[in-house]
Amino acid sequence: MAVKERVEAVLNVGLRVPSIMLLEVLYRWDVSSFFQKIQKSSLNNNPLFQYKYLALYLHYVGYILSLVLLTLPRQHLVQLYLYVLTALLLFAGHQISRDYVRSELESGYEGPLYLEPLSINRFTTALICQLVVCTLCSCVMQTKRIWLFSAHLLPLVARLCLVPLETIVFVNRFAMIFTGLEVIYFLASNLLVPFNLAKTAYRELAQVVEVYGLLALGMSLWNQLVLPVLFMCFWLVLFALQIYTYFSTRDQPTSRERLLFLFLTSIAECCCTPYSLLGLVFTVSFVALGVLTLCKFYLQGYRAFMNDNTMHRGMTEGITLLILAVQTGLIELQVIHRAFLLSIILFIVVASILQSMLEIADPIVLALGASRDKSLWKHFRAVSLCLFLLVFPAYMSYMICQFFHMDFWLLIIISSSILTSLQVLGTLLIYVLFMVEELRKAPVENMDDVIYWVNGTYRLLEFLVALCVVAYGVSETVFGEWTVMGSTIVLIHSYYNVWLRAQLGWQSFLLRRDAVNKIKSLPTASHQQLQQHNDICSICYQDMTSAVITPCSHLFHAGCLKKWLYVQETCPLCHNQLKGSSQPGSSTQDAPPQEPPIQLAGDLDTSQHLEADSTLQVPQQDDTTLASASDLTAGLKDDGVTPACSSSQS
Repeated sequence: MAVKERVEAVLNVGLRVPSIMLLEVLYRWDVSSFFQKIQKSSLNNNPLFQYKYLALYLHYVGYILSLVLLTLPRQHLVQLYLYVLTALLLFAGHQISRDYVRSELESGYEGPLYLEPLSINRFTTALICQLVVCTLCSCVMQTKRIWLFSAHLLPLVARLCLVPLETIVFVNRFAMIFTGLEVIYFLASNLLVPFNLAKTAYRELAQVVEVYGLLALGMSLWNQLVLPVLFMCFWLVLFALQIYTYFSTRDQPTSRERLLFLFLTSIAECCCTPYSLLGLVFTVSFVALGVLTLCKFYLQGYRAFMNDNTMHRGMTEGITLLILAVQTGLIELQVIHRAFLLSIILFIVVASILQSMLEIADPIVLALGASRDKSLWKHFRAVSLCLFLLVFPAYMSYMICQFFHMDFWLLIIISSSILTSLQVLGTLLIYVLFMVEELRKAPVENMDDVIYWVNGTYRLLEFLVALCVVAYGVSETVFGEWTVMGSTIVLIHSYYNVWLRAQLGWQSFLLRRDAVNKIKSLPTASHQQLQQHNDICSICYQDMTSAVITPCSHLFHAGCLKKWLYVQETCPLCHNQLKGSSQPGSSTQDAPPQEPPIQLAGDLDTSQHLEADSTLQVPQQDDTTLASASDLTAGLKDDGVTPACSSSQS
């Protein structure tokens, strides 16, 4: 059953590709210029020129027929292709019969066939071919009336009966006319089929629009026609034909530089119409999706496909290409200019793919560094991918500076590559810190502060790079040639890469400063209080050698509570507001020991471990604390610190 469904899916896509190819040909064919060339090349009035307006009408009719073929249901489309195949087989039978009659006229032999070896060979070959054609027509049309397709056997029968050669010519013409009458009769008897089909389709569409609306109709057509895969297959066929045409017309080998130029010009030739541009967009989307999926498989193996969430990322690169192509008027340029502009757009797409790869690799690399996973192969894959993402963007920026004159577009690409390398460098530094802590077998003091300053440093560098790009774009807009496109890009870049970065960084700094002040205002637990508490930290589930006491008499690690306070100002257990002591410098020795209101000793399994890459967990005894775990995770991601206290504590 699965094989049948796959075959139907392949047929659903493959049988619709010719309709898009026909739309591509009709879009490229300029009827007016075609007839003007005919008129100029003709010394006398060419009678074909008189049918110019008829050709124009047929041009529009071709568009309509192509769209009809594109939207036909699969079963009707298969039936139509079977009819076309039968017509081609009948034409092949006519050609075989005509060639046989011509060869017999050239030989001039009218005697018995068995007396002439060449005649019997020609007769046998033609007879076998005609029988094969008749059998195939009968199988395709699913009928046992094979005599309907046997008219082309009449010249062979006439030759076997020693009919004169001049008469065989008339017999062949009669067979051709008889076959043509059969085709006309079939078309006339099925003349109302397209009308009835269109009528039924119109009723179904009207019902769908009335019940569900136009959006549901569009989604239904999108799913039934499988438009992304359909346009991708169409573009790949178009690109393969372009490459084949080039190599079939050249005899000498091609150099490496020539191959790169051929690749770019072939892509440029295959995106000169709206249909081929859509095909390129969907092809780039699937290529990007394949690269991201391969990246995730390289890092996680088959586990990457269990919770795969990269399906939307491939469309991001395709939509980026489409927007840039439309805004720059890509399809209206000449081939050379189109290839140059397309190379820049493809660089932007590659930079976007590298950024998406980093988004996949970053949490996996940090998780490996913070966890106790001893698999060297996993660490090698993670580090090798990070090194690739560190080196390749820098190399791409170097190649852009070598071969292109610097402008605002190229500066955006280079800045994006630099930002990717900076982010990878920050990820590798945090990974190294985690590994050093793991090798020491002891927690590093103020580990979260070190991670915070590492993240803050490379984020500051990212902000400075984005600020330089905006400054260059503003100078180009003010002192250079002003364009709406360039101004729009500068505004978008200023908002997303400068303003939002500065805003998020300042908010992170304020949250961290407030959390540090609150922790400093809380009293520190004494050794006697820790012994009386005799429990683990309710945030990280680890033993406590030092702790701070909240106003509600709960004990936590200072670092764990500080991370909690990045998100909310309530106690993780009872959700009371943490206002701190009335005197920040008050001694903890004067405070009477208090038993915590919730005893956790004996209720928790202290051997339970947390992965350092996971979000902060809260005690299972208090159900109200579970609701704020997702908020805490989001806040920690914005702050750039690791949720767990340290890898040695996990």
